Amino acid sequence: MSKSKQTEPIITIGGVKFERIPVKTKILTPQDDIGEVIKEYALPLMQPGDILTISESPLAITQGRAIPVAEIKVSLLAKLLSRFVAKVPYGIGLGAPTSMQCAIEETGVLRILLAAFIGAIGKLLGRKGDFYRVAGMQAALIDAATTSPVPPYTDMVIKGPLHPKEVCEDLHSRFGYEFAVMDINDIGGCWMIGSSPNVSKHFMEKVMKDNPQGQGDELTPFCIVRRVDN
Repeated sequence: MSKSKQTEPIITIGGVKFERIPVKTKILTPQDDIGEVIKEYALPLMQPGDILTISESPLAITQGRAIPVAEIKVSLLAKLLSRFVAKVPYGIGLGAPTSMQCAIEETGVLRILLAAFIGAIGKLLGRKGDFYRVAGMQAALIDAATTSPVPPYTDMVIKGPLHPKEVCEDLHSRFGYEFAVMDINDIGGCWMIGSSPNVSKHFMEKVMKDNPQGQGDELTPFCIVRRVDN
């Protein structure tokens, strides 16, 4: 299994230091309730003022969004479109027919075809990212099989989590802390895709940009962000 680069636990933003504390858990499954997992593993470590980040794929897994490759019926359209997806350093993405099929099911055939058309024009004009801007967040969040190094998810396509904003708001109401769902990779990509009301997207994408949770088999779906007073 892969191991990720090491990052420093302390980061300084705007002259203020913040500690990032990854929270290790068991391997999550569709039978797990994300709130109960947080209650067991993260809450005992948290202090007033902390923010808890939740990685998007583990959240999606608890929502039953991990689909075994053997159960995905790949269409001719998915096979065709996947051939034109540009390769990226952090994974195959929609370049796999199975993940492209999931994208078609998530967004609909017409939207995917429009995204492919606009994306092709964008490439001719030297632009990147038009496909995903048209296809939408759920297409962009799909992780192809082999993206996760943790069995049994090595052989599953993981779709993006449903309603991340609402999940965070519910957790905030239940536990009183602030929450944010993050999509992060090891080459500098960092996006907040949902949060409870008082969390800044700009701040979270800065404080988590170096991926302190790791990208390998660390089993750290949560990370506590804590201000460090000098």
